[in-house]
Amino acid sequence: MEEEDSNTATKCTPKTTTCRGIESAHNHHYHHHLLQNSYYRFGYGFGFGFGYTNQYQTFPALLPLPPSLPLQLTVSPPFPPNHRFGARTHFKKASRKQNNPLLATSSDSQFQDFSVSQDVENKENGRKIMDTKQKPLAVARRPDSGGVEGKSITLFANHFLVQFDPSQKIFHYDVEIFPNTSKEISRMIKKKLVEENSPLLSGALPVYDGRRTIYSPIEFQDNKLELYISLPISVGELLPSVKSMNSDEKNQHHKIFRVNIKLVSKIDGKVDDFTPLPQEYIHALDVVLRENPTEKCLVSGRSFYLSSMGGGQEIGGGAIALRGFFQSLRPTQQGLALNVDFSVTAFHESIGVILYLQKRLDFMHDITQRKMTSLTSEEKKEVEKVLKNMRVFVCHRETVQRYRVYGLTVEVTENIWFPDRDGKKLRLVKYFKDHYGYDVVYRNLPCLMISRRKPCYLPMELCVICEGQKFLGKLSDDQTAKILKMGCQRPRERKAIIDKVMEGPVGPTSGDQGKEFKLQVSKEMTRLTGRILHPPKLKLGNGGHVRNLTPSRHDRQWNLLDSHVFEGTSVERWAIISFGGTLDQKSSLQKFINQLSQRCAQLGIFLSKNTVISPLFEPMHVLGNPKLLESKLKKIHKAAFNNLQLLICVMERKHKGYADLKRIAETSIGIVSQCCLYSNLGKLSSQFLANLALKINAKVGGCTVALYNPLPSQIPRIFRQDDPVIFMGADVTHPHPLDDFSPSVAAVVGSMNWPAANKYVSRMRSQTHRQEIIQDLSTMVGEILDDFNQELSQLPTRIIFFRDGVSETQFYKVLQEELQAIREACSRFPGYTPPITFAVVQKRHHTRLFLCDTPYFSESQLLDENVPPGTVVDTTITHPREFDFYLCSHWGVKGTSRPIHYHVLWDENGFTSDEVQKLVYNLCYTFVRCTKPISLVPPAYYAHLAAYRGRLYLDPSEPRSTTISRASLPKTIPLPKLSENIRKLMFYC
Repeated sequence: MEEEDSNTATKCTPKTTTCRGIESAHNHHYHHHLLQNSYYRFGYGFGFGFGYTNQYQTFPALLPLPPSLPLQLTVSPPFPPNHRFGARTHFKKASRKQNNPLLATSSDSQFQDFSVSQDVENKENGRKIMDTKQKPLAVARRPDSGGVEGKSITLFANHFLVQFDPSQKIFHYDVEIFPNTSKEISRMIKKKLVEENSPLLSGALPVYDGRRTIYSPIEFQDNKLELYISLPISVGELLPSVKSMNSDEKNQHHKIFRVNIKLVSKIDGKVDDFTPLPQEYIHALDVVLRENPTEKCLVSGRSFYLSSMGGGQEIGGGAIALRGFFQSLRPTQQGLALNVDFSVTAFHESIGVILYLQKRLDFMHDITQRKMTSLTSEEKKEVEKVLKNMRVFVCHRETVQRYRVYGLTVEVTENIWFPDRDGKKLRLVKYFKDHYGYDVVYRNLPCLMISRRKPCYLPMELCVICEGQKFLGKLSDDQTAKILKMGCQRPRERKAIIDKVMEGPVGPTSGDQGKEFKLQVSKEMTRLTGRILHPPKLKLGNGGHVRNLTPSRHDRQWNLLDSHVFEGTSVERWAIISFGGTLDQKSSLQKFINQLSQRCAQLGIFLSKNTVISPLFEPMHVLGNPKLLESKLKKIHKAAFNNLQLLICVMERKHKGYADLKRIAETSIGIVSQCCLYSNLGKLSSQFLANLALKINAKVGGCTVALYNPLPSQIPRIFRQDDPVIFMGADVTHPHPLDDFSPSVAAVVGSMNWPAANKYVSRMRSQTHRQEIIQDLSTMVGEILDDFNQELSQLPTRIIFFRDGVSETQFYKVLQEELQAIREACSRFPGYTPPITFAVVQKRHHTRLFLCDTPYFSESQLLDENVPPGTVVDTTITHPREFDFYLCSHWGVKGTSRPIHYHVLWDENGFTSDEVQKLVYNLCYTFVRCTKPISLVPPAYYAHLAAYRGRLYLDPSEPRSTTISRASLPKTIPLPKLSENIRKLMFYC
């Protein structure tokens, strides 16, 4: 029995005057109208084929359907297949001509700051009373016209200026389609509606968002319209043997849709100097610019993908990577601008389900074995996890229907029986033989269940994965590497791709919709002036020949060949444990110990050449047994008299037990660990040993570098030597998209020394699944302030808070709730109200900067280079009034550099543009793991690392499968408590 994936529209054939509607409860499922996959032709190796002579034959769909109650829709006179329906109209009015005033850019209008409201808590008799009075929380405005420090540089940004006519009215219509259907079918309905009803629509070419909204540049004849659309929907390509025997008309179902259209509002772009352009108006223009790409491309979020941009590339595991482009309309200082960027993402490969499972799961590789043996319970769980919620179509009969997989049958196909309408028991494999002439081959595999409510089964071998489904699972290391390689274009190539999109037939400037709405999109990237900030002078350790330096290389890297780390530690009590490895690899451990100790000494770090116990050698399977692993680690710790400073773990290969090892070491025992692979020990390069030494030094309490000129001397207006400041970072990490169970993990870090500000303690908490607001922020900040007070014997006089992982739509909610949480943490200390600066850090955006024809570099260097470290942009493409800037603090070795977008939402410290930009850029040189500036301000980077570590604690071995639905949020699993031994160390870095 089959159940339809999306609502099936009312059908109309030449033989009847009534239409029967079949209702389905799954409105959100997609319904593709074209079957383009070659597997629909039954040529993918299963050796079966069918022939049809009449698409209206009386065979059951797959299994007998129970008697249904038809919805009778009386239609008079009878509708022929291509009948054009009239309209039922309301409130008729005369049409009017549109004026055509001159075009203007949105920079003619001014934008005002958004504001948010805030609940204020009052305390009365020890109880908290929520004050219902709303108080605005105005987002920080830019304090000046932008920074001035640094050398000027001319750049291109992938923002394209959009000119529009502010007086052009846009008419917003709500549209309802009955019965509900997929976006694809809805767009077909809209297209035919426009073609057949041009007079009623006043000759307009409206745009449609695929859901409930239509925007038109001209007012329709009536405020309300009721239209009937007869839509011929292709049922796909017939078998070669019968294709010539059927006319085109027999390849189509004719379905009737009722479309209700109602005027909602009329908007325009006229604003005064103090009013921002209405968000609804920007959204309408965004829909206009997306109309043509949506009709011609595969849509995923705000990106469009198509094979003409280089074709799909298999990346293994049943996934295929497609190239495309991202576009988004945004207000900037120059006016409305369209941000367009190159994009690559992974989709499920559109192949037969059996073949897909062969590629995705190792135990399915030998498919011939599955003709004889069944899946084990664990294997079945893996198959169900992979296929759940996937959309498939069938290839044993002609249909455009798509089905969603809800699970697998308990029984294998061989043993499945079902009752027909008369209650007679039928065997599934015999049913397929009798009705479709097909012998099911893989009878020892379960069937796909395509309904939650009733038994509806499909044999796997008759199903094909629908195209265009984004790969939501976690990509393997190999898949990730292939995706990154596809998207790793040097600046010149990336710029050429974007320019080609803007000129191409499917880009945002293609189509006639822009002209209808009087839009003009520039095809030239925005040219702007940025600045290159000067690198800070750095301070190194006293024991080396070089004690200070200014990074002068073009990539701003420096080396430690003749110098020591700023603060080296002494590691006297440590041990090493090996997991797996060949005899040769194991025999090389002593050489590794000696060379690591020597490299540490060269860097001013003491690592004893003698471990407290002899190296321990364990097989790899110990990593897969948490209890056994814990006993081994406790044994080592006991042998070191419970005073082990460091445990180095050498592994034969990456293993999921890495998470267990970290959890046990840091929460159960209380030791710092450093893991590495035997494959890296085979080379033992000086760079590898140095990187390892820097990480070890940071984890046990040291630091790599400090600013030669401390922050108080660089920003004296804000900072004082005797008034310590804390820099904090916060991030939330969420489980992967297919995980409906695991909690999210929030982490907060805070600097513990001043003015160096290069050592950070951390706090981690689990919280509600996919909750972006940090729920326990007040407690975590309070604990970090306590630690700061203990270290420096005073509380910080200022708090600079960097928040990572927040999208623009969440800015104001995060500010409202998390700023209040920080204040609550401060209020626990009597009379403590430090000024707070709250800045959001964005990595996942699509703004890219390119060098102009005049190169910044010397003539001997290639022009195809990234922008230099320290490049900052705070004009033209930034927010019209709010306090934001783009900073590229690192050197991009591969691909095109992505600048970090910093957005100061709240600033009680009163930073100028120059001051906050210098602060962030200087901090980027103090990261403990490397000798170069990093791309992200360290507090945010450390928070990201800490949140990732917390997720390892939650998932000690592998993600657990669950059947809990999104509707019922599971109880949050708390994280295990950190050991006191390591709580104040940077064990997470």
